[in-house]
Amino acid sequence: MTHTHPFEDVDGTYLVLVNQYHQHSLWPSHLAPPQGWTVTRGADGYQACLDHIEEHWRDLSPQPATGN
Repeated sequence: MTHTHPFEDVDGTYLVLVNQYHQHSLWPSHLAPPQGWTVTRGADGYQACLDHIEEHWRDLSPQPATGN
């Protein structure tokens, strides 16, 4: 199946990003992370990245900001 949206390609390669509020995001590895987000897991498969997010992001509410 061909996907046209980079966030819906289950066969794609992704990064896991985290922001200053400790919120996590699945991000296509071929796109530069947006400003304010840090890579916490390097390029990996869709499901592996989702599993990483589930394991490390237990509280979905925003946490106090860290950094500047």
